[in-house]
Amino acid sequence: MRIGELAARAGTTTRTLRYYESRGLLPARRAGNGYRTYGEDDLRLLEQIRTLQDFGFDLEETRPFVECLRSGHPEGDSCPASLAVYRRKLTELDALIGELNAVRAQVGAQLVRAEAALEGGPEPRCELTG
Repeated sequence: MRIGELAARAGTTTRTLRYYESRGLLPARRAGNGYRTYGEDDLRLLEQIRTLQDFGFDLEETRPFVECLRSGHPEGDSCPASLAVYRRKLTELDALIGELNAVRAQVGAQLVRAEAALEGGPEPRCELTG
């Protein structure tokens, strides 16, 4: 298939496909007439990239998954490098969850203080503004 068809089937743009090609994530094959040509395997690569990006992976983090697929593995996450990226991403997510839980606790405490002020308690002190 040509680039326009691949872009349409993958739900992306030809510009994005050219960018992926320039980054080495999508193969650069050309037909005799100079047009880019792609196959179903390329569509699978794009689906893998898009799924990972939907999960918050940046483009470079998708590379091990793409390479795993290219090496013949039916799933792009069954190679050691892909597993390492999963582990790093989980560590990053755990840290973000910890930060969000801390912020949630602060906001909850501020809410309790503000509600107490409405009931005639001490004047609330807003710790969120400094």
